[in-house]
Amino acid sequence: MANQREERYTYEDYQRTAEWLLSKTKHRPRVAIICGSGLGGLADLLKDQVVFEYAKIPNFPQSTVVGHAGKLVFGNLHGTPTVVMQGRFHMYEGYPLWKVTFPVRIFHLLGVETLIVTNAAGGLNPAFKVGDIMVIQDHINMPGFSGQNPLIGPNDERFGVRFPAMSDAYNEDLRKLAVTVASEIGCSSYMREGVYCALGGPNYETIAECRFLQRLGVDAVGMSTVPEVIVARHCGLRVFGFSLITNKAILDYDTKEKANHEEVLEASRQSARTLEKLVSMMVQRIEHNNNLA
Repeated sequence: MANQREERYTYEDYQRTAEWLLSKTKHRPRVAIICGSGLGGLADLLKDQVVFEYAKIPNFPQSTVVGHAGKLVFGNLHGTPTVVMQGRFHMYEGYPLWKVTFPVRIFHLLGVETLIVTNAAGGLNPAFKVGDIMVIQDHINMPGFSGQNPLIGPNDERFGVRFPAMSDAYNEDLRKLAVTVASEIGCSSYMREGVYCALGGPNYETIAECRFLQRLGVDAVGMSTVPEVIVARHCGLRVFGFSLITNKAILDYDTKEKANHEEVLEASRQSARTLEKLVSMMVQRIEHNNNLA
């Protein structure tokens, strides 16, 4: 534990990375989007792009998962200065959670006010179908039950308070906005709302684990997102999130079906355009509402 604490970045390390990025682009993002598996096409919607490979950004981790391009893209989305992560980091890649969430604090220092998180998830709710979009109402941080939390260690008050509340992790106004936008673009029939649970991965869940999570009230399960949300709320960012249901969780011992990453990526590709339109219109509406304030 002592070594892990010594390796942690200081506030000044975060500042150096943020200043490096600000020195190389004129964009000053107010919205940040983290793209899940197969959803990196959101970045293609940005105008006047400035692209950085993760490998070239000081202190940035590297993305090692198929479907995660490993690029940070700055630009304008419907006139809103936006930054998009094409690929995130995961605990199962071997990174400590403070490094998994490193970009979120960079976004905060860049001046970002709203974070939109996306992921591919397995559907546990029997009413959900592959291709459904679930607005995240709340989450369960399963690794947190065993002491895995990105805020563990010394707290720097310049980022946030020692004990941040999570009862309002996902902004209610943004969730309502998502429902309104979904109605306008004609995807209400497969828009859901529910509880997302994060597990450590990288293996998919056992049948017993899926049944256990279902009893806890979990609607969708995945291996990401929650650490980023915790750090975002610690920094005071507004958060909205959605899960694309890319596979149905296996709950029957008699089935021959198995979850696999290729299935996840294919489902992501099929629903990507709807997701892109939904997020794009939400960002436009967020900016409009801010201008009215």
